[in-house]
Amino acid sequence: MGPSFPPNTPQFASASIATGRGLFIVIEGIDGTGKSTQAQRLGEWLASQGHEVVLSREPTAGPWGKKVRESAATGRLSPENELQYFLNDRRQHVEELIAPSLAAGKVVILDRYYFSTMAYQGARGFDPTEIRRKNEEFAPVPDLLLIMDLDVDAALERIGARGDTANEFEKRENLERCREIFLSLKDESFVRVIDTRGTLDEVAARVREVVVRHLV
Repeated sequence: MGPSFPPNTPQFASASIATGRGLFIVIEGIDGTGKSTQAQRLGEWLASQGHEVVLSREPTAGPWGKKVRESAATGRLSPENELQYFLNDRRQHVEELIAPSLAAGKVVILDRYYFSTMAYQGARGFDPTEIRRKNEEFAPVPDLLLIMDLDVDAALERIGARGDTANEFEKRENLERCREIFLSLKDESFVRVIDTRGTLDEVAARVREVVVRHLV
């Protein structure tokens, strides 16, 4: 029996060519970098190559994640509550989806993970290093972290172009600090920064070029 999947989580499946532990890929970046689109494209491409792929996102559609998502439109939670809700949501996500999928040899792709918590809650005054420590007590470190990068002005233009109004997580000052925190990770061995200027196809090709090196 396969793992349970949160509501609204797409799964791309075909005959898996993975053996043993699966491959864990996380896609991060500030809002407006196109990370959700690229996560979807990567999942579809990997499935077409014969991998069994699980694509998910954070915050999830579970009870804790739903509270966080609602707060983006209605007014952010207190910094302490927001951080705790993210931790609760992620712990459930790891236990119910991420860990079982990796144990089954699947490729897991996440649109946001605890690096977003480091960035967005770090921008609210928490220590990103301490946030990371708390998460890595229970959350597995990814095999590959792709940071989708774009300057804040261009990101805000994209948010406006898609007809959205910047929410509480997408204010300029907040995004600038978040981008700074994301890029502080760039020298770690499992991290690759992806330039998201250009067309969707051009960015997707950059993503695939990096990912293919991690496939066996």
